[in-house]
Parts: sequence; structure tokens; C-alpha cells
Amino acid sequence: MSEPKPSFEYDTEKGKLDDHVHTTTNIAQLEDDVPRGKFRKLWDIVQRLDAYGVEARGIERVQPDERIQSSPMPVFWMWLAANLTISTFSLGTLGFSIFQLGLRESVLVILLFNLLTTIPVAYFSTWGPKLGLRQLTISRFSFGYITSLLPVILNCIACIGWSVVNSIVGGQTLRAVSSSHQIPMWAAILVIAIGTIIVSFTGYKFVHLYEKWSWVPVFIIFCIYAGEIGKYVTVGDWDAGGDIEAGICPLVWSYNRWIRLRLEFTSLPITACTFLKIWRAGRFSGGPISAGLNLPLILVESLGAAAMHTFAQKTTWEEAYNTLGVGGLLGVPLTGTMHGFGSFLMVILALSIIANNIPNIYSLSVTFQNIHPFCQAIPRIFVVIIGSVVYIVLAIVGASHFEEWLDTLLVILSYWLAIFITILVEEHLIFRGANWANYEPNDYNNFRKLPLGVASFFALAFGVMGAVLGMAQLWYVGVIGGKIGLPQFGGDIGFELAFAFTAVTFPPLRYLEKRYWGH
Repeated sequence: MSEPKPSFEYDTEKGKLDDHVHTTTNIAQLEDDVPRGKFRKLWDIVQRLDAYGVEARGIERVQPDERIQSSPMPVFWMWLAANLTISTFSLGTLGFSIFQLGLRESVLVILLFNLLTTIPVAYFSTWGPKLGLRQLTISRFSFGYITSLLPVILNCIACIGWSVVNSIVGGQTLRAVSSSHQIPMWAAILVIAIGTIIVSFTGYKFVHLYEKWSWVPVFIIFCIYAGEIGKYVTVGDWDAGGDIEAGICPLVWSYNRWIRLRLEFTSLPITACTFLKIWRAGRFSGGPISAGLNLPLILVESLGAAAMHTFAQKTTWEEAYNTLGVGGLLGVPLTGTMHGFGSFLMVILALSIIANNIPNIYSLSVTFQNIHPFCQAIPRIFVVIIGSVVYIVLAIVGASHFEEWLDTLLVILSYWLAIFITILVEEHLIFRGANWANYEPNDYNNFRKLPLGVASFFALAFGVMGAVLGMAQLWYVGVIGGKIGLPQFGGDIGFELAFAFTAVTFPPLRYLEKRYWGH
């Protein structure tokens, strides 16, 4: 397969890409059996947009000479901004609203398990720089071409689902700006969606530029909010009567939704020589990757948990939460004392959800291309538009059932990620010897040089079995999960059992697959 040389220019003194980056010709003319000619008119549009910096690249491999960014800091800004939003605040409220956890228990869960569950995120962030591929594309080397469609489809659903949830939270916040002239929910959701489309449409470069600065005003507003509610927070005693076991899975492992997005934002810029820098940044030392995740997650979720424990002294805040959801809980403390200026701050908070939606929609645009070469032939920017229309409709329809949607979505994400992580890690460590030379990244589209996928399929099935047996949620309690914790809740060990069942079954199945298939 012949590939044209990249057409960008690299300033070796400044260490960054020239502002005029044109990659459309490269992508459109690749000889890789992707039928882009069927969408020639769409690619002509992309060609014209390329002059304005709109990204054309999809899941095509980023060759080593194109990975020229030397700093991991863009990754830090990316995840700091994406998590310093009101959707993170809303996750912190679930400890009390769903599982009746006290403030101490909620903060303990938030602190310890965020630190634990961001480890896989940091680890997978090191894969993209080595292979130059997107996260779900790399999964083909573990799952095989056909079976990898399962996590691909689940990821598409997750991207849409989180965009729905985020848009509803942003819409609630915009509605809470005024009690007399409230914006309709559909219009509020549309405002959030349009902002997301604009940035996601342009691509990688503008995504990172936006995320680098968008967190600053949001951080200031959250500090103001903390000052407003601080004196009304009731800390309470330990063991306030909730079920910490049932709350751990949806409250914390859901944050590893970012695992599925890691390589979308690290495959393009990083050189091979910065691999160790990225890895060290992602370890426990508090470097850019771990800090970019843990700082906003822990602080903002704890703020959300604290806000739910002000109701004993501020019954009007509880009424606002029951009426307007998270938007009301954010709005009343700000507008009650600062009036018009508080309303202005609420608008900024509502728009902060755009930073959280951007990774989802950008990831959707490249995940969709993993379904089939025909899907890969569709320019990424048009998938952004179509996906946005879908989640706008779903958000408007689901606006009255936000909390139920959120809890269910978090559970599904946490369980399948346990299986996904296990298969990728075991394949890499056991069958690839943790050696990147044992991968052939240019064969990502070659079915015959990828695993057959039988081993991963059955391991995935066993993992689902473990999740079902161990889960304990409001809508279902598994056989094993029901024997743990409080009788009315059970104790959720679905993630742990999904991991264990997958970890035990995948290695022998994969050994047989390699022996008889050869890959």
C-alpha cells in the first residue's frame, strides 16, 4: 500500500505544526481499499474546509513522521476541561439521591476510587503514541475484526448516551437562570448541541485549543459556588444508612468512560520519543494525565455531594433541586445572593457542558468509521452532524427522565469496560509479550492478519455472565450481588466478576485461537 507523504510543515525551532495544516489530499488519495470515491462530493467539501483548518483525518494510521508534538500538556488541558463541568457535579449528587450515602461516605468513594480507576486511563494513553491508531481500532488486534464491532457499537451508544445526559444537565442549568422567563428545554438543549457541533466539527487542533482555556471561568464559578454553600453543608456522621457497596460501581467505575476516548486524543501528536514522558505523566506521581483527570473529578464531584447535604438548612434549595434538577441546585445559591450576575454565571456554567460533550462527539465520529471500510469512507465531519441530530432528539425526549437515564447508562458503561480492559491488557501482556514490535499497525484493516475473534467473543460472553450475576442496581439484583450488603440494595460486584470471568477464560481460548488461526 502506497501512501503520499504528509503535506504539513513542521517548525523544528518552535516545536509545533505550522498553522496551515492540510491533510485532506493525503486522506482522500490513500490507496487502502476504502471506497472514498463513492463520497467524492463530500470529500470535495472537506477539501474546501481544509483551508480553514477543519480536520479530515479519521481512523487512518498516523505515521511516525507525523507524530511531532513533544509535550503531554495538551492531554492535561483536554481532560481538565472535559471534567471541570456541571455533568461532573451531577455525578457527585448521585451518592445521596440514589444510594442515600452520607457526605463522608460519598467523598470517600469519590476520592479513593477515582484515584484507582484513572490508572487504566493513564495506561491506555500510552498506546496511541506507539501505534498511531485510535483506541477502538487498536482493539482489533485483541478482539479481531468482527468481534471488535461489539465494543465499537457500544462505544457509539456510549458517546450518544453521554451527550444526551450532558445536554440535559446543561439544559436544566440554562432553564434555572430565570424563574419567570425560562427558556424551553428543547431550545436549551439545542444551544448546547450547536456549541458542541462547532468545535467537534473543526477537529483535533481546535478541540485542544478550546479545551485549553474553557475551564478557567468554570473553575472560578465553582469556587464562588463553594463559598456560597459552604456554611450550609451538614457533614453528618459515618454510616448514614446508605449502601456504599451498591454506589461504588455506577458512581466511580463509570468515570472510566474516558478509557474509550484516550487514544482519539493521543494518537495524532505524540512522538515515539515522548512515550516515556506520557507514561510517567500518567502514573501515580500526579503528572499531567492523572492530574487532568483526578483534580476536576474529585473536587467537582465532592462539591456536588456537599451540595446535596445543604437541604437540612436550606429547604428552598431542595425544592429547586426537586423542580429543576441539578440546574436548580446550582442556580438558587448563585442567583439568590448575586441576582443578575449570578444568572450570568449560570449561563457560563451551562455552556461548560460543551467541553464535556466535545470528546464524546469527536470520538463518535472516528468510532463510527471502525464499523466498515464503507463507514470509513464517510468524512468524519458529516458523522459529527448526523450524531448530533440523533442525540439532540434523544435529549429532548429524555429530558424528564434524566436521573434514571444517567444511572442506567453508568452501569452499562462500567460493566462492559471491565471486559474491554481485561481483554486488551491480557492480549498485550501475555500474547504480545508487552512488545510493540509484535503489532503490525498498518494491518488494522486486514481481516486475515488480525485475530479470528472467537476467543474474545466467548470471553466477552463469560464477562457479561459475571456482570449479571454480580450486579445490584435499582432495576435488577443479581444472584451473587443480592447476597452482599443491605437486603434492600444488595452489593454491586458486577464489575469485579465481569473482570474475573473474562480474565480466566480469555487466555486459554486465545491460545487455541492463535494455534489454529495463526494470529
